[in-house]
Amino acid sequence: MLDSLHVVNKAEIIEWLYSLQVLPTEDKSNLDRCGFRGSSCLGLPFNPSKGHGIYHPYDSGHIAMTYTALSSLLILGDDLGLVNKEACLAGLRALQLPDGRYSYENALGQGAGLEAHGGSTFCGIASLCLMGKLEDVFSEKELNRIRRWCILRQQNGFHGRPNKPVDTCYSFWVGATLTLLDIFKYTNFERNRNFILSTQDRLVGGFAKWPDSHPDALHAYFGICGLSLMGESGINEVHPALNVSLRTYKHLQQIHDSWKAKNYEKSSNHLHVST
Repeated sequence: MLDSLHVVNKAEIIEWLYSLQVLPTEDKSNLDRCGFRGSSCLGLPFNPSKGHGIYHPYDSGHIAMTYTALSSLLILGDDLGLVNKEACLAGLRALQLPDGRYSYENALGQGAGLEAHGGSTFCGIASLCLMGKLEDVFSEKELNRIRRWCILRQQNGFHGRPNKPVDTCYSFWVGATLTLLDIFKYTNFERNRNFILSTQDRLVGGFAKWPDSHPDALHAYFGICGLSLMGESGINEVHPALNVSLRTYKHLQQIHDSWKAKNYEKSSNHLHVST
C-alpha cells in the first residue's frame, strides 16, 4: 500500500510463507486440514516445497491464515506456483456448512442467530461480491437493512458492534462493506480520517487500536487501508473486496489469465489428439 516492498527480502518471506502450507500426506488422510497455518509453533520440519506433507495430530490450516498467506504471496509478486490448490480447496470445503444465515440485527454474525459483527459482515458481503452473487442472496430490502446497520456504526471512526468503542480496523471492515454497498460516500470522511490519525504513534510509527495505545501491525495495515478508501494521497488504492492494493489485484488477474491460457491449451491439445 505504501510502495515500499523494496525494503524487505521478498524471496525469503515467500519461502517462509510456503513453509507454513499444510500439504496432503501420501494417503491424503489430512485433506480436510489443508491450507496454511499461522506459524511454525508445532516445530515441523521447514518445508517450502509442494511435495507430500508430514502428518501431525494437531496440524491444521486456518481459513484466515490461508487468506493471509495467499494475499501476502500475491503482494510479494509470487505466481502461486507452489500452492497446492486442490488441497486448499479441500480444506475450505471441509469448513462449509449446508446453510448460511444472517443475524437478527439485519447484518451478518459469525453463526446463526448470533450478534452481528462488522468483520463477519464484511467477509460475507465481500465474498458474495467476488462471486457476483450479492443480489441473488439478498433482496434490495435486505441490502438496505445491512446498509443501515453498517452506516450506524460510525461515531467518529467506526465500531464493529453496537455499544462498543470505535476501533481503527473497522474503518476498513465497515468502510469497505459500505464501499461495496455503494454508500460509503455518505459517511463523514473528515471525522473518520481524524480518528485514524489520532491513533498514530508519533515516535515509532504505525497505528493502534485506540488513541494513546501501542501500535501493532494489524491496526497499522487496516488504518492505512481505511485511509485509502477515502482517497488519502500517497497511499495506493485498495481493492475493497480483496483487501489488497489494485496493483496486487491486477497481478492476480494476470495469474488467472495465464492459468486459463494453459487450460485452454491443454483442452485444445486433447481435442486435437482425440480427433
